[in-house]
Amino acid sequence: MSEAWTIARVVRWASDDFRSRAIESPRLEAELLLAYALGIDRLRIFVESERELEAGELARFREIVRRRRTREPVAYIRGEREFYGRAFRVDRRVLVPRPDTETLVEVALTRTARVSLCARVLDLCTGSGCVAITLARERPTTRVDAVDLSTDALAVARDNAARLGAHLVRFVAGDLLAPLDPARDRYDLITANAPYIADGAMAELPPDVRDHEPHLALAGGDDGLALVRRIVAGATRFLLPGGVLALEVGAGQAPAVAQLVREAGFTGVAVARDYGGIERVVSGVRSGDEEPR
Repeated sequence: MSEAWTIARVVRWASDDFRSRAIESPRLEAELLLAYALGIDRLRIFVESERELEAGELARFREIVRRRRTREPVAYIRGEREFYGRAFRVDRRVLVPRPDTETLVEVALTRTARVSLCARVLDLCTGSGCVAITLARERPTTRVDAVDLSTDALAVARDNAARLGAHLVRFVAGDLLAPLDPARDRYDLITANAPYIADGAMAELPPDVRDHEPHLALAGGDDGLALVRRIVAGATRFLLPGGVLALEVGAGQAPAVAQLVREAGFTGVAVARDYGGIERVVSGVRSGDEEPR
């Protein structure tokens, strides 16, 4: 008789398969995807390791493995990704939220502590809404405008806001600052995780990103800073005195972006590193009478 397809054996098989295809963290991915296929918590993978899979369960997992072999991101297969302790729904309409971007949230919260009870926030290139919704949930009295050029992305973000109880977020379709009116729309904080991959580097991205995530949310022009320049140039018209601009940037881009921010008249320009030690977020304060602490 052939060996039974127990949970433990299936995990080994999928891990070996992923490893042979140079997929990072093959064992972890095998466990996460099998838990998803079985509709159980990952811990149950260990508790029930000797349980034999039913034919339907095995077929469902094999289909998931087939999708991962094409390098479809795990988050798209599972339909969600955790960000700042909350589960965000994601699919091919939006970028997969990454731990690096949690640094943007941390900087935003820290540099706007003085207005934590009454802040108005603008989040540009909102995508799945992970930054906008997180800021709204961490500070429930904060009002957030979230802008994205993609109406498909905004549909995902609206769904996430409704599920996660972010009721003070307004979603706006448009190109960066274009749909806003500086006479009416003034903010204590502007955040942006704008596309910052140089056009020439797009082909070098991992296949998980290059072949599956939306290029509109990745490509940042010749040097990756085309949208960042536009945001920095226009931000002061929409920031209140003492307002903060916080930008996520790519590896190696922080010095150039910090210089752009200084040249635009911002003070207190600072660079924060992400969990991997990469300079990831550039922030500065609009000059005025009400400088934040």
